[in-house]
Amino acid sequence: MAKVRITQIKSKNGSTKRQKANLEILGIRRMHQSVEVELTPASSGRIEKIRHLVKIEEI
Repeated sequence: MAKVRITQIKSKNGSTKRQKANLEILGIRRMHQSVEVELTPASSGRIEKIRHLVKIEEI
């Protein structure tokens, strides 16, 4: 599986509960924190829901 690095670049203030939950599930807890995630269909869907809050880089 491919891996991606996800970095939160925008605050989660004002976002929905679902978007905040997706950030938590992916392991992102604060601004400018980066995590590496395998690109599965489930994680891809989560990333798509919070695309406007994060920066995505392929590894």
